[in-house]
Amino acid sequence: MRLQIINGPNLNLLGLREPTIYGNKKMEDYIIELSNLYPTIEISYFQSNVEGEIINKLHEVGFDYEGVILNGGGFTHTSVAIADAIAAINTPVVEVHISNIYAREEYRHISLTGKNCRGVLTGFGMHGYRLAIESFLFNQ
Repeated sequence: MRLQIINGPNLNLLGLREPTIYGNKKMEDYIIELSNLYPTIEISYFQSNVEGEIINKLHEVGFDYEGVILNGGGFTHTSVAIADAIAAINTPVVEVHISNIYAREEYRHISLTGKNCRGVLTGFGMHGYRLAIESFLFNQ
């Protein structure tokens, strides 16, 4: 099984940025933990602060991979283009948010991308990525 994790804007600062909201673990370290926890799954990781690069990555993997785990960051609430890219691909996408977007500012309560995803996980911290992996294992 091949899974692609895609993180959006500012998530390159995980471990440094607002640790009370996002924790103090760097994503690269967590990817190693996930790879060790799921040795039979090929987990690829991509992060970009650029909307078009995220769309290109969805197009690139969206017909060959068994799943995409997407944390669109701020683009979740603003990007019709990423929502359209998710709708255009065959690979199922699970949306993940480290923080509980419904416990934050009101504008974060809206996910434009979530309606095109298999499911949405929000508020479980970094464990949301692991739960998303488990969802793909469960739905094989």
